[in-house]
Amino acid sequence: MDILLEGIVVIVGNYGSGKTEISINLAVNRKLAGIDVGIADIDLVNPYFRTREARKQLTKLGIEVVLPPEKYLQADLAILAPAVSGLIRKPRQLTILDVGGDKTGATVLAALGDAFKGRNYRVLQVINPYRPFTDTLKGCLEVKEGIEKVSGMRISGIIGNANLIYDTSIDTIYDGYEFVSMISDKTGLLLEFITIPSSLSDKVDMKKISCPVLTLRRQLVPPWIKIDSL
Repeated sequence: MDILLEGIVVIVGNYGSGKTEISINLAVNRKLAGIDVGIADIDLVNPYFRTREARKQLTKLGIEVVLPPEKYLQADLAILAPAVSGLIRKPRQLTILDVGGDKTGATVLAALGDAFKGRNYRVLQVINPYRPFTDTLKGCLEVKEGIEKVSGMRISGIIGNANLIYDTSIDTIYDGYEFVSMISDKTGLLLEFITIPSSLSDKVDMKKISCPVLTLRRQLVPPWIKIDSL
C-alpha cells in the first residue's frame, strides 16, 4: 500500500521517537511519487538531529526546505522563520512540519495559530514502543494529551516507528506493529503507516502488515557513520 498523505501534515511525538528521520524520508517518498513537497524545520528544542542536517539532499531533490536564517542554523535559539507561516498559508501538495519533542517542542504550534486558521491539516503522533513513556497505552495517551494541550491542536493519526537503532530486528518490527495497531484500535486514531529500516525492508513479510510502510534511509547519524543515500 502506498502512503497517500497530502496537504499540511504536522509530525509530533516524544523525544527520540524518530520524528525528524520520518519527516525527511516521508518528504522524499512523496517527492519521488510525483508530489510537490515542502518541509519546515520547527524543532526549536533539540540542537541535534534536525531536518536541517539533510537540507542539501532534500533541496537537490527539489523539495522546498524552510529553515531559520542561515546565520542561526547552528544556534540553540528559539528562532522561527516567518517563511514557516508562509508555507502554511500557501502550502505545497504536501507540506510537512517537523516539530520538536513532547509538549515543550509543540508549544511552537500555538505560536503559529493564526497561520493555521481556516486551513485543513493533520497532526500525526510518532510512536516508538521501545522508547520510555510510549511503551504502554497510558504513556502514549499522556504524550498525546500533553501535546494537544499546549498546541491547541488535535492529533488525528499515528505513525508506528518501532526500532532499536542498530539492534532492530524483524521481531522488533512485527511486535511494534502489533503495539501501534492496538493503540489505533483503542483510540480510534488511524494508523497512517509504520516504518522499516532499509536494511530490513526485503526481509519483512508484508502479508503480516495491513497498513502502508515507509522505508527509512537513515540521515541523522553520528559523524563517523555514513548516511544512506536518499
